[in-house]
Amino acid sequence: MFNRLPNYEIQQYRESEFDVYDEFVASDGSPKTVEGRMYYFSYYVVKGAQYLSEAAIKRNYSEAFKRIGGVVQYEDGYNLHMSLDKGGQITWVRVSPWNRGQGVSLYIVEEKPMEQFIVADADALRQEISLTGKATVDGIYFDTGKAVVKAESGPALVEIEKLLRKDAEMKIFVVGHTDSVGKVDYNMNLSARRAAAVVEVLVSQHGVSRSRLEPHGVGPLAPSAANTSEDGRAKNRRVEIVER
Repeated sequence: MFNRLPNYEIQQYRESEFDVYDEFVASDGSPKTVEGRMYYFSYYVVKGAQYLSEAAIKRNYSEAFKRIGGVVQYEDGYNLHMSLDKGGQITWVRVSPWNRGQGVSLYIVEEKPMEQFIVADADALRQEISLTGKATVDGIYFDTGKAVVKAESGPALVEIEKLLRKDAEMKIFVVGHTDSVGKVDYNMNLSARRAAAVVEVLVSQHGVSRSRLEPHGVGPLAPSAANTSEDGRAKNRRVEIVER
């Protein structure tokens, strides 16, 4: 995305397939947590070379970012926060010059959900339902703001199918949940559409009788964790099955 500033060299570099970064700032000055693929660069001026002022560093990055369609979200005396939406891929960038411009820290996060590797199997779902009357089904995915079940949700849906095949009398509510970000009416509608989408896939692709499934959405009204952290909000964005 960016070339290196002249006369600066990399001191540190770090990359992770998935991480959560909570030090971006949105346009209204509020904290912004972003999760996804993260890159971190730390640059320092080459010994004896001329370095740029902190203002010049931020201006260089902001002008380059604007040319590719990016937006400056927030700027203060120490940091520059920017975002870019290209074809639905949202990338956030924080530029932090330090030591009068001799050093620069660069944080880049490409938004994407964590890949869920562990999926509760049918027996675990049955046990949870026996104990509490409901079970959270990990591994069902939707794009942000959308109600189309993603292909990688297949393994989790197979386990629901197995559960219903093992217990031919069981009927379930499929319940969609959201976090508290956004308006309640919007989230209620979104969660209902997601629940309905799960039912459609179970019927059309897994052969489950529609009469055994009933979709509902409760939006943010039944959280499983506090919505005050990104980890809590992630737990609240879920699909549950409830025995009827």
